[in-house]
Amino acid sequence: MKIGIIGAGNIGGNLTRRLTALGHDVSVANSRGPETLKALAEETGATPVTAAEAARGARVVVVTVPLKAVPDLPSGLLGEAADDVAVIDTGNYYPQQRDGRIAAIEDGLTESRWTEQQIGHPVIKAFNGTYAQDILDKGQPQGAPGRQALPVAGGDPAAKRTVRDLIDELGFDTVDAGGLDESWRQQPGTPVYGNRGDADTIAKALADASPERTAEWRA
Repeated sequence: MKIGIIGAGNIGGNLTRRLTALGHDVSVANSRGPETLKALAEETGATPVTAAEAARGARVVVVTVPLKAVPDLPSGLLGEAADDVAVIDTGNYYPQQRDGRIAAIEDGLTESRWTEQQIGHPVIKAFNGTYAQDILDKGQPQGAPGRQALPVAGGDPAAKRTVRDLIDELGFDTVDAGGLDESWRQQPGTPVYGNRGDADTIAKALADASPERTAEWRA
């Protein structure tokens, strides 16, 4: 499968490593240009590209940049992606730590709904509460006892299925966390954020979440 990854930080870099190892055709971009991705490309076989090129022909596009950088992504980012492209948003809003105040999110819009509005395309929220190293180290075969599970939220059933199948291929179970308007259940500060539990544990953590953003995660 052709996959474009926009952002080569901890999550983006480790997804590049695992997805190329699984045989996918991965293009990877960052904000500093393809020449800065030479080492990752040599390590993995991924193709370093500009952000504007990353989605070209891609069936899956992973947006894994700081939330404050999302509005700076190229316009028409997904114009040359596959017609049925699934867009994964791994982002989190860290107002005090990194992103500054984003008024719409402070007023109650979910983080991934905001990202969706910025890029002009539906997204599937996944990997946002996952430790980057776990992507490399924690994958297990289907049916393994205690297999770690990841929550996945989004409104497009076909795109969600594509993402859940890809996560299964990476070695993790998934739990359907509802639509994007329910994706507050997996934002920072919720019981599922950073939770390494199995599917039952993750389902309970999602159910136990409160929509009220705690002070640590507000501007």
